[in-house]
Amino acid sequence: MHVFSSSLLLLLGLLLLVSPSTSAPQRLRRPGRTGNGSGNGNGNGNGNRNGNGQTAQTGRGGRGAINAANPGVNAAFDGTPVGTVKTGTATDGSTVLDKTVLLNGLPIRYRVSGPASQFKAASGIQVATAAANQTGTMGINVLLHGDGGQSFFDFPNQAVQQNLMGVVALAPDPNLFWGGGSGANRVDGVAHSAAVNALITQELPKVIAFDQSQTFFTGVSGGALLLSGFYVPAFMSQFKTGVLLNCGALPPQVPFKDAAATLSATTIHYQSTQQELALIQEQLPLTITAYEDLAAQAGLSTAQINALQTVNNSPNGGHCEFDEQGFVSGIQLMADNYANVIQAGGNGQVTGIGNVKQGVVGNENLAFSGAT
Repeated sequence: MHVFSSSLLLLLGLLLLVSPSTSAPQRLRRPGRTGNGSGNGNGNGNGNRNGNGQTAQTGRGGRGAINAANPGVNAAFDGTPVGTVKTGTATDGSTVLDKTVLLNGLPIRYRVSGPASQFKAASGIQVATAAANQTGTMGINVLLHGDGGQSFFDFPNQAVQQNLMGVVALAPDPNLFWGGGSGANRVDGVAHSAAVNALITQELPKVIAFDQSQTFFTGVSGGALLLSGFYVPAFMSQFKTGVLLNCGALPPQVPFKDAAATLSATTIHYQSTQQELALIQEQLPLTITAYEDLAAQAGLSTAQINALQTVNNSPNGGHCEFDEQGFVSGIQLMADNYANVIQAGGNGQVTGIGNVKQGVVGNENLAFSGAT
């Protein structure tokens, strides 16, 4: 009896060791901790993901189930098979195309929202009327989500705004981190930014008519790290438009192509909060200074730099809580006011905050009241 009891206890102990544990999605994963989340989208631009948002993560973990089901070439990292095409309707009545493709060997699930008349036959949209070679007159606002993917599933920029159609793309990473890695160490930044560029220049022109010269960008947390650290230096010379960096920034990690011409014409706004993540509080001044110095080297005056590069961290909220209420609602606030902040003629006004466009010169070292 004693031998049987000991064996039973040993067996139970082994089961506890190998049994998978579950926990709620974490707002901030510190080194050594794990969390998980379940991603899904219904194809109508209003997909959802369990959780309360995402951050620029300081540790990896938590997406074992998705990773195990995804070989990396046959499906996106939320489990959506490559070749999947869905359609739906955006909040403003626009048509949404939700498609998963391979770009540069990486599985990319993306959504694009716009008038049905702008879609091409190759999109699979039944009412598509645009010609295959049509470029269109509308632009796009490409949003890269933060770590964990919340803003992809929410699609906060799905409504057409000031002639810009909305695009979101899901990171080709098991943890849904743009640039892979963790924290400020985005080890796959070069490959991921190249895939984003392939989406814009190769894939999207097949399915929708748009003016590539009017391609704008939004980065959220980890997505902002990829944009400022990798994509803007490598590819922004093609567009020279505008970039909104929400709750995240990283100094250029790769050589800056045609920096003088690019930064002489590109609008960049950094939006943060009083209780930003400690990691972002460290990187923001470094990024602001790096971009400001490049603009100065290009011969721009202080007034010119301050007109193009602006910053604000006045909201008394945590990471990405620009409305001082929550992550999701904060990101939506900035998406709704994108034209005022980034597009030509914008007055900088954001509902509930005021004018957020303070020039970076003299405001490099932001003051924070705490850390999330």
